[in-house]
Amino acid sequence: MTDALKRLSDEGVAIWLDDLSRQRITSGNLAELIDQSHVVGVTTNPSIFQKAISSGWGSPRSSEAENGGGYEQQLADLAARKVTVDEAIRMITTADVRDAADILRPVFDSTDGQDGRVSIEVDPRLAHDTAATVAEAKQLAWLVDRPNTLIKIPATKAGLPAITEVIGLGISVNVTLIFSLERYRAVMDAYLAGLEKARERGLDLSEIHSVASFFVSRVDTEIDKRLDGIGTDEAKALKGKAALANARLAYQAYEEVFSSERWAALDKAQANKQRPLWASTGVKDPAYKDTLYVVDLVAPGTVNTMPEATLEATADHGEVTGDTVRGTYEQSRAELDAVEKLGIAYDDVVQLLEDEGVEKFEAAWNDLLGSTEAELKRLAPSEG
Repeated sequence: MTDALKRLSDEGVAIWLDDLSRQRITSGNLAELIDQSHVVGVTTNPSIFQKAISSGWGSPRSSEAENGGGYEQQLADLAARKVTVDEAIRMITTADVRDAADILRPVFDSTDGQDGRVSIEVDPRLAHDTAATVAEAKQLAWLVDRPNTLIKIPATKAGLPAITEVIGLGISVNVTLIFSLERYRAVMDAYLAGLEKARERGLDLSEIHSVASFFVSRVDTEIDKRLDGIGTDEAKALKGKAALANARLAYQAYEEVFSSERWAALDKAQANKQRPLWASTGVKDPAYKDTLYVVDLVAPGTVNTMPEATLEATADHGEVTGDTVRGTYEQSRAELDAVEKLGIAYDDVVQLLEDEGVEKFEAAWNDLLGSTEAELKRLAPSEG
């Protein structure tokens, strides 16, 4: 069942799991996926933590908590200490990331730090505040205290200088919520500027890593909706093509930037390339094959972070036929141009998706704040 996953790995695609929960850690499931499914990294986001932690409140508390698989005991301890809800969430999420990082440490060591990494995101409410994002990134790196952590910073306009500063401090970064080609180039520029800062500070560039999370399926979801609204045969023929075209052109940009003279100077200083990471790879439209954003985005030096359902589908019936990105650039540009000619403004789409992405993560975080606060109150020791 894992032949397709092995072929992906052989093609230079790193397979990461887009999910984490304490139950996945304590049950041995994460270790099993590493051992049997070629998983070499984990990504998290506010929505993932909201689902993982909030679902624990509704589970049978006794056995799961006693076995260490739930969050109840930690919440009870935090309630006894009368911590704030923000501190409680950070203690819980960083504990999960720390444990996952320890499980992945052998992968980290065997790949010289390239893989075996776990991502944790800065508070999404800080997405438009550069200074606060930098401060939060430093705090998270200190709290987790594992060399195989990536701090996730959104690719908002305020996020770009934060990326440069955090990389310049020697902290490895996963840049998230990238939708547009223009913003992706700005992200790579921010990374290179950060490496240059780190070099000026005398830091070892070989220890600094980064991935750039380029979101895929949401592009099709939005553009397909607009194509349906147009309703012509020409419009319908373009459905399901924009997301792949966008991602493939992103890889073209990656190849250009990391073959430039500016990069060559950093490469001599033992810097690592910022790998493109395909995010949002679960297929939303049942009319499309469920492995679309995996098997059609195979290129060396990339990461594909998958929800477990996509991982299982790829293992079961994914058809990996080699590189499906390079050599497609002319066709990809023509497909995006065709969408634009129908009156669907690319810049409008990608800005909307960025705004919605930040809003969705912030909403999930606020939901988690609310449910955690309720649990802290429930578990608080009675006075007297």
